[in-house]
Amino acid sequence: MATRAIPIVMNPGALSDSAAGAQAGDGGHAPLPGPAPVYVRVGGDPVDEAEIAREMQFHRAASPHEARLAAATTLVIRELVRRECNRLQLVVEPAAGETEDEARVRVLLAEVVQVPVVEEAPLRQYYTANQERLHRPDRVQVRHILLAAAPSDIAARRSAQQQGEELIAALREEPDRFTEFAMRHSACSSRDSGGDLGWMERGDTVPEFDRQLFMLKPGLAGLTVETRYGHHVVDVVERVDGAPLTFDEACPRIAAYLETQAQQNALHQYLHILAERYGVEGIVMTT
Repeated sequence: MATRAIPIVMNPGALSDSAAGAQAGDGGHAPLPGPAPVYVRVGGDPVDEAEIAREMQFHRAASPHEARLAAATTLVIRELVRRECNRLQLVVEPAAGETEDEARVRVLLAEVVQVPVVEEAPLRQYYTANQERLHRPDRVQVRHILLAAAPSDIAARRSAQQQGEELIAALREEPDRFTEFAMRHSACSSRDSGGDLGWMERGDTVPEFDRQLFMLKPGLAGLTVETRYGHHVVDVVERVDGAPLTFDEACPRIAAYLETQAQQNALHQYLHILAERYGVEGIVMTT
């Protein structure tokens, strides 16, 4: 089930003069005469342009206009939630590691957003349609020899690759020497255990190593595996492909996913109600 996004349209004038100036190349440093323009309001009160500019750093986008739109939308939603919590006189106490904004959303959801219980029929329907994705994680037992080289040191990386290829050639002749070579050459702390990394699942290591690791067949890799750390001589001791999950095994995972989607959809619908209740100018939330 796809997450339902709220389509947003920002008024043409909403890309402020300062942002446009930065896009044109003046760096956004030239001061503007008079008070800052206001393009976005909630309940008649302005959303501060400086606050929008600060929020933009948290929203990567293809253009300054898109980043500013995302930032302004975020601030509008925060203000709508804040006003509704105050109207309902809800007690908001952030939990450990939770911001006040996150706490408000959590408390408001618990108070007013009714999330329907997921019945068995949609659970089975999702299971049937996604069985190929519902399986135990693939696992590999791996040992390696890390020949370290900084990403920017081209000469060192070439040297590491060459040394790795020499070690691979030697190990083809004498595979029993892997532990010895790891203890002698590896820059990884696993050298103390002969390069043994143990059992690994997808996502357990850096993406570039993870991606290549699960493409390898059991045995000594014929080429080095390059990562941000250098070049690795890799031996896949054993590989176990994840078995499909039964419906009973997959059910808790599916239920959690569908409940999260239902909660997000309910929150989006409620935000539309709040936008109409308090009034939003400069951003149009369409259904």
